Amino acid sequence: MPHINIKMYPGRSEEVKAKLAKHTKEFMVKELEMDEKFISVSVEDIDKENWQSEVMDKIKDEELYERPNF
Repeated sequence: MPHINIKMYPGRSEEVKAKLAKHTKEFMVKELEMDEKFISVSVEDIDKENWQSEVMDKIKDEELYERPNF
């Protein structure tokens, strides 16, 4: 705990995804004052045409703290 799942459009390299996951984990360690062994991060590519149904429609309104502006 916690697990962070980053969903985004495809097209980024594995190197970029690994760097994003690493920096996300480092931020969470600092922000939550938690040992890194408890934090996991995954990166999931979602095609643009599936974004609404696979991502936005599944997020509970009360759990969305930062809304996209598109």
